[in-house]
Amino acid sequence: MNGPSPKAGGREWLGLAVLVLPVLLVSITVTVLYFAVPFLSADLRPSGTELLWIVDIYAFLLAGLLIPMGSLGDRIGRRKLLLWGAAAFGLTSAAAAYAPSAELLIAARALQGAAAATLMPPTLALIRNMFHDPGQRRTAVALWAASFAGGSVLGPIVGGWLLEQLWWGSVFLMNVPIMVLLLVLGPFLLPEYRDPRPGRFDLWSALLSLAAVLPLVYGIKQLAGGGAVLEVAVAVAAGLVLALVFVRRQRALDSPMLDLGLFRDRGFGVSLLADTLAIFALVGVFYFVSQYLQMVLGLRPFMAGVLTLPAAGMALVGALVGAALVSKFRPGPTIAAGMLVACAGFVALSQVAPGTGQAVLITGLALLGGGIGVVQALASDLVVAVAPPERAGSASAVLEAATEMGGALGVAVLGSMGLAVYRSALVIPEGLPPEAAQIAGETLGGALGVAVELPEHLASALLDSARAAFTDGMQLSALVAAAMLGLSALLTAVTLRRLDTDAASAARARSEA
Repeated sequence: MNGPSPKAGGREWLGLAVLVLPVLLVSITVTVLYFAVPFLSADLRPSGTELLWIVDIYAFLLAGLLIPMGSLGDRIGRRKLLLWGAAAFGLTSAAAAYAPSAELLIAARALQGAAAATLMPPTLALIRNMFHDPGQRRTAVALWAASFAGGSVLGPIVGGWLLEQLWWGSVFLMNVPIMVLLLVLGPFLLPEYRDPRPGRFDLWSALLSLAAVLPLVYGIKQLAGGGAVLEVAVAVAAGLVLALVFVRRQRALDSPMLDLGLFRDRGFGVSLLADTLAIFALVGVFYFVSQYLQMVLGLRPFMAGVLTLPAAGMALVGALVGAALVSKFRPGPTIAAGMLVACAGFVALSQVAPGTGQAVLITGLALLGGGIGVVQALASDLVVAVAPPERAGSASAVLEAATEMGGALGVAVLGSMGLAVYRSALVIPEGLPPEAAQIAGETLGGALGVAVELPEHLASALLDSARAAFTDGMQLSALVAAAMLGLSALLTAVTLRRLDTDAASAARARSEA
C-alpha cells in the first residue's frame, strides 16, 4: 500500500496527446478571431454592437460554464463529457464557419463557447486519473499547460496563414477534423472516471455560477474598452453579489458543486493565485505586443505571429524544466524562480522601442515564455495533486475559470494604464483638424486610420508621435507586470516553502487505499 505508484505506459502517453488537442484548439480559438474581424466585417457587415458580441460572447459563455461543467463531468463521467463536448464543438465550429449573417454567427459563437467549457475541465482531470506517478503526472501536466499557453501564441500564426490562403470561415472550420480525431481515438485511449458517490447535480448552483461570472467578465471587458464607470461598477457589483449567493449556497449543500474546502489547502489557494497573476501579466502585456508588431513595426499578421514563437517554444521548455526541477526542489521556490525569470522578460520588454531592434523583443518574449511555462505547469499540477480524485474536475474548472478571469483583468487593468499613457504622451501636430485629433487621441489604430487621409508632413508627424506614445504605454505596462510578478514570487516562496507535492500525493494515495 505504501509502495511506488504505478507507471503510465504507452497508451496513457498516446491518450495525453489526444487530450492536448482540444486544449490547443480552445486556446487558439480565443485569439484567432481578432485577425478574422476585418474579413468577416466586410462579408457580413455587422454593426459595432454585433461585432463586439461576435468577439466577446465566446469568452463569456466559456468562463461562465467552466465550474458547472467541471462538476457535471465528475458526476456523469469525464470522458463522456469530453466526447459530448467534442461533438458539440465541431458542430458549432462548422455552423460559425458558414454563418450567413451576423446574428447567426453570434448564436454559433455562444454555443461554441458553451461547448468549449465542456472540453477544458475533463482534460486536466483525466490526467490526474491516468498518471499516478508524481513525476510522470508533472510531465503530463507540463505538456498540457504548454499547449494551453502555446495555443494563444499560435493563434495569430495559424489565423494569419489561413486568412491569407482561404476565407474567414476557415479559422472556425479547422476545428472540425481535430474534433473528429478526438471522437475516434478518445474511446480507445482515454479511461472513464466518475465520482462513485456523486450526489445530485444542483441546477440552481449552475445558474448562479453562470449569472455571477457573466456580469464580472462583461464589466472587466467594458473597463478595458473604456466603458462608462457606472456601467462597469454596476456589472461588477452584480457579479460579486451573485458570487456571494453562490458561495453561501455551496456551504449549505450536502453535495456542493464547488468544494470550498479546497481553498483551505495552502497549496491549492496559492497555486491558483500564482497562475492567475501570471496569466494576468502575460495577456495584459501581449495585448500591447501584438499591436506593437503590426502597428508600430508594420508587420503582417503572419510575420507578427512568427516573432512571438520564442514565447511559445520557451513555454514548452519552461514547463518541462519546471517539472524536472521540482523532483529535486520544493514547488514553492521553483514556482517563484519561474516568476523571476518571467519578471526579467517583462523588464526586457520595457526597454523595447522601434530603434532597439528585434533582439531585445525576442529575448524578452523568450524569458517571459519560459518563466510563465514553469509557473503554469507547476501551479496546475499542485491544483490537481491536492484535490481528491472525485473532485479533480471541479478543481480543474476553478483553475481554468481563474485563468480566464486573470486574462480579462490583465487586458482591462494593464490596457487601461497603457491607454492612459498613450493619451497623455501623444503630441498632436499643429494644423491637424479637431475631428482627426480626437480620433487619433483615442487609440493608435485611430491615429493610423486618420493618417491615411492627411497630407504627408502631417501624417508623418502624427504617426511618429502616436507610435512613440503607444510604445511608452507598453513599456509602463511591462514594468507594472514585472513588479507584480516580483512580489508574487516573494509571496509564493514564503507561503509554499515547506510544501512537498510528492509527500502530499503519497499521503492522498494511502488515504484512498
